[in-house]
Amino acid sequence: MTTHSTDSIPDDILAAAATEQAPEGAAGSAEPVQSADEKIAALEAEVAQLKNEYLRALADTQNAKRMAQKQIEDNSKYAMSNFAKELLPVADNLTRALMAAPEAARAASADLNTLAVGVEMTEKELQNALGKYGVRRIDSLNQPFNPHHHQAMQEVDRTDVPTGTVVMVYQDGYLIQDRLLRPAMVVVSRGGPQRAADTDTPDASGVNQTV
Repeated sequence: MTTHSTDSIPDDILAAAATEQAPEGAAGSAEPVQSADEKIAALEAEVAQLKNEYLRALADTQNAKRMAQKQIEDNSKYAMSNFAKELLPVADNLTRALMAAPEAARAASADLNTLAVGVEMTEKELQNALGKYGVRRIDSLNQPFNPHHHQAMQEVDRTDVPTGTVVMVYQDGYLIQDRLLRPAMVVVSRGGPQRAADTDTPDASGVNQTV
């Protein structure tokens, strides 16, 4: 077996071979090593970011839960809206029937009075049934005009009542819970004394949404 001496190998070839056999990372500049404080600061920043994202997700979840709960409550409160609207013409007809039988005519006819009493009982039972579901009639006559509850059909000159008073009701209005089911159709006075400022009387800028 022949042994070759390295004395006859040029120096530049030996240097190149040594460089190739050197382990990776031994030559050249390595990546800077983070200090313990830098690592802690980076971890704290990451924790803060994760905490912020968690809080945002939690807030979004709570908001969605509140909205869903409100939707459920509204559906429960106003589920009768459409059905109640269908019953309002029945209540209107009963009211008209009673108006067609004034006290003088009822006193003169026992049959008419008996019929009127029956209509009164029916009308009362209907109002009680509607009331169980939060439906109630708006008291409009001789009240200040309220754009939340009233629809003005006409204005008449009246000097004996303050301007803006409801002096006649063509059709009763109704509420369901806190919402307007149907506005009352009314006649409003004008030309009378100005009504004293009343902070409880709403203006036309915030008409309640009709169901």
